[in-house]
Amino acid sequence: MIWAHVHRVLVVNLGIAVTHLPLLLALQVSHQPWHHPVFFGLLLLVLPGPSIAAAFAYLDTTTGDEQAPVRLFFRAYRQLFRRAVLVSAPFVLLVIAAVADVVTMRIAVLGTVVAPVAVVVALVAASAWPVALAHVAGGGAVERQLFLLAPYAVIRHGVLALMNLALGVAALVLVNQAPLLGLAVLPGCVLFVVWRNCRVMMVLHGRDAVADPVVREGAREGARKVGGGLRGSSRSRAVRATTSRN
Repeated sequence: MIWAHVHRVLVVNLGIAVTHLPLLLALQVSHQPWHHPVFFGLLLLVLPGPSIAAAFAYLDTTTGDEQAPVRLFFRAYRQLFRRAVLVSAPFVLLVIAAVADVVTMRIAVLGTVVAPVAVVVALVAASAWPVALAHVAGGGAVERQLFLLAPYAVIRHGVLALMNLALGVAALVLVNQAPLLGLAVLPGCVLFVVWRNCRVMMVLHGRDAVADPVVREGAREGARKVGGGLRGSSRSRAVRATTSRN
C-alpha cells in the first residue's frame, strides 16, 4: 500500500514537470514574469489547469494497492485538456484581474476600499479553481452553474479551502527556492491532499455532480435497505396470498 502511494505521487510529479516544461523554460529565461504579462498570462491559462485535472483523474482511478502505469496520467491529460482549459480560464483570469487591481489601486484614494474586496475575490477564485477541476476530473460536465457552485463550496468549507491555499503557496515557495528537488517531491504530495479535500468540498447538486464519498456510500446503503425492504414486502404478500388460497 505504501509503495503504491509513493508510485502514484512520483507519477504525478513526473507528469506535472513534463506538462509544465514550457513555463519552466520561460521562467529560466525571464526571472521577472510580471514584465511580460501577456506571454505568461497565456501560459497560466493553458498549462496548469489540464495538468492538475489529469493529476486528480489519475489519483481518482488508481486508489488501492495497484501501481498504475504512467500512461494513464497522460491519457487523462489528453482527454481532459479542452474541458480543463474551459474551466480553468475564468478562474485564472479573475485572479489575475484581482491581483492587478490590488497592485494598481493600493496608492489610489479608493484603494483602501477596493483592495480588500479584490483580495477576497482573488482568494475565493484561487480556492474554487481546483474544486472545479476536481469536478471535471471526476467526469462532471462544464456548465455555467459550476462557476457559481465551486465558489459556494469554497465558502461552505472554508477550513479546507484555506488548507489548500496554504499548501499551494508553500509548495510554490519551496519549488522557487529549490526547483529540481521541489518538483521531484512536492507536487504529488500536495495535489493528493488537495484532491482529497476537493472530494469533500464538491457537494455540487446537479446532474453530473461529484458527491462526497461518504454521501455516495450512504446513498448506496440506503438503496440496499430500500431494495431489501421491497423484496421482503413482496415475499410477505406472496406468503399471505398462498396461505389464503390454502
